[in-house]
Amino acid sequence: MNENLFTPFSAPTILNQPATIPIILFPTLLILTPKHPINNRLATIQQDLTRFTLKQMMMTHNAKGQTWSLMLTSLITFIAMTNLLGLMPYSFTPTTQLSMNLAMAIPLWAATVMVGLRFKTKNSLAHLLPQGTPTPLIPMLVAIETISLLIQPVALAVRLTANITAGHLLMHLIGNTMLALSTTNLSMTLLTSTLLVLLTTLEIAVALIQAYVFTLLISLYLHNNT
Repeated sequence: MNENLFTPFSAPTILNQPATIPIILFPTLLILTPKHPINNRLATIQQDLTRFTLKQMMMTHNAKGQTWSLMLTSLITFIAMTNLLGLMPYSFTPTTQLSMNLAMAIPLWAATVMVGLRFKTKNSLAHLLPQGTPTPLIPMLVAIETISLLIQPVALAVRLTANITAGHLLMHLIGNTMLALSTTNLSMTLLTSTLLVLLTTLEIAVALIQAYVFTLLISLYLHNNT
């Protein structure tokens, strides 16, 4: 019970060397690649889910935006697998690190902005100044719109970090409570364990939803700039 609450979120080391990169690369080993003309059920389910998710994200994009389909598919798969692996005991969740989420959000957001500036320069710049703005308010509104644009990748990263971290903290607290009650009150232990199972189920859903939300927002930024 004296363990630091944030210990599970510290970056792990192996022989005093950071193990973050191998952990980040590990989910790629779990992606099934078809090697036979007829896939097994797990590979078929994986391909159907990927095809359905990609269809939902790409249906509003033009031909230029659809060229990002492979990258967006890889992104949602990576985040979902990383979030799910973080729910396993004695594991580490890289998406609880704000630095990693910023490293994903900033380049993708910057790429969508550069695409907009290249192919839709007038429309992209027009978003900084709403039509019909009074002349005295132009400098202030341009500054506000610029700040709101620059804060988009930060909001992406903070949203993913906060949701994943909050769930892990709650599971950690309920697990410690269950262990403390196991020697004193059996009925409360059963109630707490049931709550922990329900929370774990909810966290599985949150892990998938957050991966979808992160990728969907990148897709929306791309749609606005293509």
